[in-house]
Amino acid sequence: MVRMLRPFTRAVTYTRWLHLSMAIVWPSLWLFIDEAWWTVATATVLLGLAGLVPAMRVVEGFQARLLLLTGQRDGGESPEIVVAPSATWGDRGRVVVWLQTRLFFGALVSHLAVQLLLLGVDLVSTGISGERVGGAWLVVTGHHWWHALLAPLPLVLAAAVVVGSGHLITALALRLLGPSPAERLAALEERTEQLLERTRIARELHDSIGHALTVAVVQAGAARAAGDPAFTDRALGAIEETGRAALEDLERVLGVLRESGKPVSGRPTLVDADRLLESARASGAKVDAEVTGPVETVPGPVSREGYRILQESLTNVLRHAGAVPVRVRVNVADDALVLAIRNPLPAGAPGAGRGSGLRGIRERAALLGGLARTGPDEGDWQVHAELPLS
Repeated sequence: MVRMLRPFTRAVTYTRWLHLSMAIVWPSLWLFIDEAWWTVATATVLLGLAGLVPAMRVVEGFQARLLLLTGQRDGGESPEIVVAPSATWGDRGRVVVWLQTRLFFGALVSHLAVQLLLLGVDLVSTGISGERVGGAWLVVTGHHWWHALLAPLPLVLAAAVVVGSGHLITALALRLLGPSPAERLAALEERTEQLLERTRIARELHDSIGHALTVAVVQAGAARAAGDPAFTDRALGAIEETGRAALEDLERVLGVLRESGKPVSGRPTLVDADRLLESARASGAKVDAEVTGPVETVPGPVSREGYRILQESLTNVLRHAGAVPVRVRVNVADDALVLAIRNPLPAGAPGAGRGSGLRGIRERAALLGGLARTGPDEGDWQVHAELPLS
């Protein structure tokens, strides 16, 4: 019993009924002109022509969200009902079908609910006095006391019509006022771009902040162990420089998150690789770097991802191997950028890298159509990435 009465405690039940009742306003106005067959036909045709206007989709979509989805799907702000102008003839056609369906269905359901209420009044009246006062289409004759016992039945049917018709018109609205296949595809592509952007930002923060913290930890530990004021000054300088660069990266990424649609700009490229190499050397690593080819001609996206791959590789060296010799080779060929970073494999190190940083290296290469290999090789740990330039 409680479950049956629950719909009547929700505001959406009554707003849906209001939405259906509003549909009969248009034909009712025409009845004041002349009650003839042509009034209904003319009203239907004009309503269909109105559906061809692109802005009509905005009006109907807003009404449907406001009245049919009240308190549901985040307060009616449902992407399943579009409030944008019709972009294609297919959208216009669906709006026309929606308007005609809303007109006839609203009129039918409204009249049916009213007739059921009048029938209930007639049953009570004939049961008490034998006279009809409601004026329902279904004529109730006679004077029988048991008519009054049947009076609740039409009222229950009217309630069922109100609730059921609300669910049905909502389903029709989601079908006819919902996004077209092209709009769904565009929304899916936009969502995919947002997810890719978030993934890329996560990688940016991991690489930049992770590198800065690694350098700070290594430098601080070395300065404490050395006990040399001059070395401590150099270590503090390296920590300061690395931290400042990390703060710049953090501020840039947070700016992107605060302003949706703002492109990520000012990211470091391989032209700035000397800063990475010097930071690694200052942390104790013996970096042997060799760059061949015009690095400045590498396309921006490739150069930026190459910088992050080099940064993550050096960070892993400092974090897991410490002050060891590192061989860095950057080769710019006609069709690809090749990055090769090798260092002695520490004793007890795992055979295969499964961390998020190594996974990020492989993902960066894959997004550019390239390939990255990470893992042990002839007693060394290697990171080998090939990024196509075209």
